[in-house]
Amino acid sequence: MSDLIHQFIFESARRTPAAEALVYGDRRLDYAALAQAVSDAAHGLLAQGLQKSERVAVYLEKNIENVAAMFGAAHAGGVFVPVNPLLKPEQVGYILSDCNVRVLVTSADRLRLLGETLASCPDLHTVIVTGSGELPQLTRLQVLRWQDAMQGAGARPGHRVIDTDMAAILYTSGSTGRPKGVVLSHRNMVAGAKSVASYLENTPADRILAVLPLSFDYGLSQLTTSFHVGATAVLINHLLARDVLKAVVAERITGLAAVPPLWIQLAPLPWPADCTLRYLTNSGGAMQRPTLDALRAALPNAKPFLMYGLTEAFRSTFLPPEELDRRPDSMGKAIPNAEVMVLRPDGTECAPNEPGELVHRGALVSLGYWNDKAKTAERFKPFVSPQYGLPLVEMAVWSGDTVRRDEDGFLYFISRADEMIKTSGYRVSPTEVEEVVYARDKIGEAAALGVEHPTLGQAILVIAYPRDGASVTDSELLAALKPHLPAYMLPQKVLIAPSPLPRNPNGKIDRKLLSTQYANVFMENAQ
Repeated sequence: MSDLIHQFIFESARRTPAAEALVYGDRRLDYAALAQAVSDAAHGLLAQGLQKSERVAVYLEKNIENVAAMFGAAHAGGVFVPVNPLLKPEQVGYILSDCNVRVLVTSADRLRLLGETLASCPDLHTVIVTGSGELPQLTRLQVLRWQDAMQGAGARPGHRVIDTDMAAILYTSGSTGRPKGVVLSHRNMVAGAKSVASYLENTPADRILAVLPLSFDYGLSQLTTSFHVGATAVLINHLLARDVLKAVVAERITGLAAVPPLWIQLAPLPWPADCTLRYLTNSGGAMQRPTLDALRAALPNAKPFLMYGLTEAFRSTFLPPEELDRRPDSMGKAIPNAEVMVLRPDGTECAPNEPGELVHRGALVSLGYWNDKAKTAERFKPFVSPQYGLPLVEMAVWSGDTVRRDEDGFLYFISRADEMIKTSGYRVSPTEVEEVVYARDKIGEAAALGVEHPTLGQAILVIAYPRDGASVTDSELLAALKPHLPAYMLPQKVLIAPSPLPRNPNGKIDRKLLSTQYANVFMENAQ
């Protein structure tokens, strides 16, 4: 029985050691080889002095070493922190510093870009570098090649952990300020994998394509569900939608997960009549009906599962495929082993079709935000469930999303309470974008807004007003932002306002008024 997330791999290796576990390009590992790679990574980390619950960051594209490092950190008794490979050095440095990372696993090319940034990460003591290439010399830090760190470390017992201990920290944007580290326990991740695998009916025969970033809970889920049932996970770092189609055909993929913007690109492709896909899943935003209809027509044998989740509770709801035609706009009902409630601000339950906040309780609710008691208290609140005279107190997560529940218990999304921008499946903090804009010397005021977009869900629009006497054009500002923001956070459009930005009665920039004033301008420019 697997109570810890890395035990999925070892249990599958015990049952079917020769079954294919992980594919990356020409490299193919069976479960016995994957278990050995994870053990070697754990021993290598322990040889570098990794202590219980210390953080190991992995800043790599999807590959074998990435997977071995993450699950190896868990096996050693540490905590893995997957870092999105699209992030720029400034964002990476913030994450490493924020959660006191002790060991960083990355490539030589990425390490060269991080050189100056790592000086602001005082807790970091070791960098393990994958692949070839000359190793840079870094002051204060021990720099090792992956093969040297893994070989000769010798078998070392990992630190003892239990299912409620930390296993991972996933960074997700909040409505204000820097990204927040969502702390996941082994129990959270194990329960999530088992729940999702149960309703997707995953088996060892499945071949699951991992398209999404492993720093995204939805992307990481492709690995954990695969390893739980002993299926095959195929890693791909795609550039074009056609790369995904080619991988599906070449690897005879049965399960494919994507976010709405990618599904929009995939839907019109020439899918073969004998396509092996058994199911499709969508999360990270609502899939548009024309896209869903096109996918169903092109892939009649693939069942679509529309899902809703938040990093703080991994996955909350899914709509069974047989309900698609009756309730195409529904988020579905709670996933197995979770309770999803619709509550008023006072905590009482809403009546059917009464709008309220989605609140999730159960084994998937994370431990909170790393080192941030205030933000944790805002979203994670005690839920008292008296059973058999026992006052059982647990934490429930308040999502910030307004939903309604119909008379049959199916949920429907209404709106978000905060100002988060949902673009390309990512949650982007307006404040985080604005901080980069304000760092440009010529900018006096700025606001980042989410504007409806036909393929991205929302596009990022930045409206800026120059400092007194400064002169800057739209194109100059956009060019200045490119080196400092990952592609998904880069504005689709920058507009220089002719006058100071409007304020609300509290003296804050009036985002709602700006949205009204500039949304049409944006759409006209986008056409």
